[in-house]
Amino acid sequence: MRRQSIIGASLAVAVAMSLSACGGDSGGESNTVRVTLANHVWTENVKQALPAFEKETGLKVEITQLGEDQLSDQYNVKLNAGSSDIDVMMYRPLQEGKLFAKNKYLTDLTDQVAANKDWDFSDFQSGPAEATTYEGKPVGVPIITEQEVLYYRKDLLEKAGLSGPPKTLDELKAAATKIKEAEPGVAGFVARTGKSAAVTQFSSFLYSFGGDFVDSAGKATVNSDAAKQAYAYYGGLIKDTGPANVSTDMGWPEAMAIFTQGQAAFYTEANSLYKNATDPAKSKVSDQVGFAPFPAGPAGSKPYSIPSWALGINDNSENKANAWKFIEWATGKDQTLVQQKSGVPGARSSVWANPEGTSTFPKDMVAAIEASTQGGVGHDRPVVVKVPESREIVGQPIVDAITGKDAAASADTANTAFQKFLDDEAK
Repeated sequence: MRRQSIIGASLAVAVAMSLSACGGDSGGESNTVRVTLANHVWTENVKQALPAFEKETGLKVEITQLGEDQLSDQYNVKLNAGSSDIDVMMYRPLQEGKLFAKNKYLTDLTDQVAANKDWDFSDFQSGPAEATTYEGKPVGVPIITEQEVLYYRKDLLEKAGLSGPPKTLDELKAAATKIKEAEPGVAGFVARTGKSAAVTQFSSFLYSFGGDFVDSAGKATVNSDAAKQAYAYYGGLIKDTGPANVSTDMGWPEAMAIFTQGQAAFYTEANSLYKNATDPAKSKVSDQVGFAPFPAGPAGSKPYSIPSWALGINDNSENKANAWKFIEWATGKDQTLVQQKSGVPGARSSVWANPEGTSTFPKDMVAAIEASTQGGVGHDRPVVVKVPESREIVGQPIVDAITGKDAAASADTANTAFQKFLDDEAK
């Protein structure tokens, strides 16, 4: 309770500091801003800060808070119907962003982001900013970010005579192999294995081998030489150094459990989940966990660096000016700093450069994130309208490689299916 009150007080201070950037005439629009948000610690922090924001601006913020599935269902119904009773919407840029932008559910924010130099849109990291842009126009503002990093066991590395975490994928394979051979019952490497769930984490391997899901012309490339190498590497690493009788249906909870129970030396995963590994209440190896940048492949270290959530304005809203005031405040430098100190990784470069903004994160995690944002790729799955269907297609070669099937042949089959999917979507 004391920690919550401290965070609440800090948030209130941040509101007061940042409100000067939220001025402007509302143009006779409603003083009530209707905001739909997902269940997330970011949302809880914003709710604590709202009273001060409302007092200073004279606006009233009505929040509808929903779980991810409920949120998607509500958007599907209301946005398809052209409803105007949502002003601000929290959405997943890489899951539904292209669908929303293509269907013109999201307002073009070009004028808004350029109007306030102190708010400074250029301060947002390039990967997240790219993911919230459609056809060259900003349609959202990133609020929560993720990068893929390497989790590892310090004690197992020391026992194996390794001076530090692997810097390349070749070194990762060698280290994982060595530790598995030396430590009975301990996997060298673990990661997601489910056909759809693994796609996002596999993406960093794909990019680091020099591949991508599509080329610059929008054609499927999951059977390029680079992609075939990436599929074979990822699947082979799990097959050869992973847990015995490994399941091919693991998402992050299952893979994380193996790592936190002390049953794996290396694990690649989203940085946003790190507290599961460092919390003694959740992890048997909490005091031995280290973090490192994603290992470099033939094309270098190219992990994804994405916004998992963003804020946008419903294009049918009749209260856009006040909706922007809320977004401008909620994504400002002061508010982002307080959010990040409470454990929510933001998208502002200045906050990451501020020692106060990284004070609550492990030092090696900060270094890993900084490295990731420099060469990070702004998507972790195919950027399409029907994201779930695409993940099922491009994820099949991952499962096939893990089970010892021909990864190259599977990639060829997947590429044919994925190209048909892209062609159908373009009609």
